Amino acid sequence: MAKIEMKTPLVEMDGDEMTRILWALIKEKLLLPYVDLKTEYYDLGLKHRDETDDQVTIDSAEATKRLGVAVKCATITPNADRVKEYGLKEMWKSPNGTIRAILDGTVFRTPVIVKWIEPCVKNWEQPITLARHAYGDVYKNVEFRVPGAGKAELVFTGEDGQETRKLIQEFKGPGVVQGVHNLDASIESFARACFQYALDQKKELWFGTKDTISKTYDARFREIFDTIYENDYKSQFEQAGITYFYTLIDDAVARIMKSKGGMIWACKNYDGDVMSDMVSSAFGSLAMMTSVLVSPAGVYEYEAAHGTVQRHYYKHLKGEETSTNPVATIFAWTGGLRKRGELDGLTDLVKFADRLERATLDTIESGIMTKDLALITTLPQERVTVKNTEAFIDAVAQKLA
Repeated sequence: MAKIEMKTPLVEMDGDEMTRILWALIKEKLLLPYVDLKTEYYDLGLKHRDETDDQVTIDSAEATKRLGVAVKCATITPNADRVKEYGLKEMWKSPNGTIRAILDGTVFRTPVIVKWIEPCVKNWEQPITLARHAYGDVYKNVEFRVPGAGKAELVFTGEDGQETRKLIQEFKGPGVVQGVHNLDASIESFARACFQYALDQKKELWFGTKDTISKTYDARFREIFDTIYENDYKSQFEQAGITYFYTLIDDAVARIMKSKGGMIWACKNYDGDVMSDMVSSAFGSLAMMTSVLVSPAGVYEYEAAHGTVQRHYYKHLKGEETSTNPVATIFAWTGGLRKRGELDGLTDLVKFADRLERATLDTIESGIMTKDLALITTLPQERVTVKNTEAFIDAVAQKLA
């Protein structure tokens, strides 16, 4: 059978640990037999990032701006333990944070809905899409240890040399201090992306910050959202029969838990990180959530919403069997291939992405699944067959064929 041709490469960002193993298996068994895969490859494995002083991460983001579509494997954001484990030169920042800062835009994460996997929040009837701001906050922070007594100040020096100072804390002893920032332009892009996505999907948009406590930082998010909505989107929302709803982040959490779902929930960067894990887990599994970064320039980066599955990787290194769920990584590839096909007018590539997703879901619905899903499925256990990592991908391959 002739392979499906691609016109333009997409950016391929390889990653770390168990997801790197999944990455290779998915390409070998599910993609390469059917697609003449054209990619511009970047190794974002932690060792290679360290060897290149993290330049490879920057290069991959710039390539994404140039080619328009990227697919990214999960990567390690090192802490002190990882620095020691891998013998790193320094504690490199989150590669996702670096890429998102360069591309700007918004991350949209939506649970993969499949029969026999029911949300543990019983009143959730429809998927909840997380819209996560992809710039600033703790991911672009500056921080250090305070060695002892002294004064910490926040200082801004304008282009004219004028200084604005605010006292952070009079330290009586050791501690820590952190500075975070955001940009009006990025918040505006975030707001427009959320409003436009809500119109495209015809879904309600919810947004929550903590402007009662953060009366300048978080309040700026609310001000920008309110202004853009009133000036540019209110009439469109009314015409579409959908609403924009703002509330405090803690109230949003409480309301979401009692809702039927179906909305787009916009969150600041770290809030979106945490809440997307909560939503994906409640709908079934961290490995059952799609994630795409959409930039204002029309650039798309698809990835799995979960981490590198470290525990399974250590078992894999010992030669022990693992049952790692590859669905989110499969859907990262299908998302990237579908978008590449849409942008290049390749109907066959779009249809292939649809078929691969359907084959993956059909495999699970037939009772063949990884251990994480077998533990929570409502399908009678006598109809469930638990497969290890590679055997599950083989089962998807058979269904696809």
